[in-house]
Amino acid sequence: MTGFQTLFYKELLRFWKVATQTLTAPIVTAMLYLLIFGHVLEAHVQVFPGVSYTAFLVPGLVMMSVLQNAFANSSSSLIQSKITGNLVFVLLAPLSHWELYGAYVLAAMVRGLAVGAGVFLITVWFAKLSFVAPLWILLFALLGAAILGTMGLLAGIWAEKFDQLAAFQNFLIVPATFLAGVFYSVHSLPPFWLAVSHANPFFYMIDGFRYGFFGHSDVPPTTSLLIVLSFLVLLAGLAIRLLKRGYKLRH
Repeated sequence: MTGFQTLFYKELLRFWKVATQTLTAPIVTAMLYLLIFGHVLEAHVQVFPGVSYTAFLVPGLVMMSVLQNAFANSSSSLIQSKITGNLVFVLLAPLSHWELYGAYVLAAMVRGLAVGAGVFLITVWFAKLSFVAPLWILLFALLGAAILGTMGLLAGIWAEKFDQLAAFQNFLIVPATFLAGVFYSVHSLPPFWLAVSHANPFFYMIDGFRYGFFGHSDVPPTTSLLIVLSFLVLLAGLAIRLLKRGYKLRH
């Protein structure tokens, strides 16, 4: 496991050495979302009985930060290695495709969870939160970070330049995250958009995560868990297969 540990450590150092950009900046962004949306809608919106809108918003912002930063870590690492040419040193090492997948995704999970914890510690002072089911919170945070870390790995494998990676993030990851119920309950949507939201796997990650705080959710948490697990298995299988083949990595 020496190769796996070394690559994992290298990926941790990669985002830690620029912590202002990789950790502090997303925490500040989430804080701005909370201040703006919380101030504007606090007195006008109540999604769950007895839960203020600001309290409803905090878990959504935490999970959104986890997802986006887990994706950013693995995707940016791989595309930078491909463009600068130092990916060859990773490929030359005696690392199996399982070790490559595990190191990249685990490091992405660490960054996503670190940012999510930072967002939570900053925003929790602005709302009164309960912790009805802490294990559900931890489970969905881990699964969500793993899924987006895997998606980042897939995007990094597929992309050949930064423009392609930016398109993947701007036209898929960001819209899917914002349309997953971070700022609202999907039951407030018209029937068509409600159906669209139910086809969005990001919705189940955020809804299940929020259930752990309030005991309320738009769909049963067990349903969300099954969908999220299935999505993770599907993406992980695809990523491991591509790594094994060396798709767009070994030219």
